[in-house]
Amino acid sequence: MAKKSRTKARDHQPAAGEVGPRQPCPCGSGKRYKACHGSADGAPTPFVSRPFEGLPSECDIVAMRELVPAATARLTLVDDPDRAVELCTLLPMAAPAMVRDSGEIWLGLQVQHNFGDPARDLGAVLTKALSADAGIVGLTDPPGEGPRLQDLVRGADAGVRLDVTVHDGFDFWIGDIPVEDRAAMAAALEQANASAMPTARLTGVEAAYWTNVGTKEHLRWVMPEPEDRLLDALARLHARGADVLVDGSRFVGMFRAHGLLTPVWDLPVGTGPEPLEEPAERFAADLAEALADTSDLTPDERAARSGLANRQVTIR
Repeated sequence: MAKKSRTKARDHQPAAGEVGPRQPCPCGSGKRYKACHGSADGAPTPFVSRPFEGLPSECDIVAMRELVPAATARLTLVDDPDRAVELCTLLPMAAPAMVRDSGEIWLGLQVQHNFGDPARDLGAVLTKALSADAGIVGLTDPPGEGPRLQDLVRGADAGVRLDVTVHDGFDFWIGDIPVEDRAAMAAALEQANASAMPTARLTGVEAAYWTNVGTKEHLRWVMPEPEDRLLDALARLHARGADVLVDGSRFVGMFRAHGLLTPVWDLPVGTGPEPLEEPAERFAADLAEALADTSDLTPDERAARSGLANRQVTIR
């Protein structure tokens, strides 16, 4: 009986990029996939594996949602390009959105509605905010068939790129709040700032973020290529030792979030972001060459690929 069970398990292993039935559902509900979006009636809306595809700077949006503590980027609305909409990693009280006294809308990325499609959730929140007075805007019910964020903002098809600003903390929350009202936010601001790990976005490549977690430093780099192609290319570089960015650094694995892979490097403490700029640009050029290589993997490269595939952690 035990032998039959092991054989059955081997026959039903999820393919690369898929979620196994017993793994946590990527929607963030905390349930196993088979009891949530892997079930015909376990979730209110279909799960979208790559929800931010088509948005400007998709990789940066994934990084802002999952990896970066404090950052902002201006969005441009399709129907009202003069209306100020700021995409923020996190808002006070983890609010989905805030309409400021100035009329500017702040849209929070790090909110888990668990309705299956974060882009539709964000679209519903933004739609409510566009017709709301000043204050917090939330989403308590499934968004239904309303617009996704891609339908409301100018995106990749219009050649729009996000100008991401990484902040040292959350002092940007204060914004246009009157001085006499800022004391009420002091405790929340202090707590949020204490949890914000030092982070910087590299300037020469897209969506690569250095961070200092105290005992270590990391580079986490969200990449847009399809998983299988990217794994092949990374395996080619890993097999020949071409994935070392700086002395003492080590390519340790990958996160998978919202349909994209995020390779991660451990860095020696004290590295900082500046020394990574030139090596990252060089690695990007080597990776582009490896991505263009369509030849079969060598035995060493296949072994490297298998090792890399085993070092993936699915976040969402």
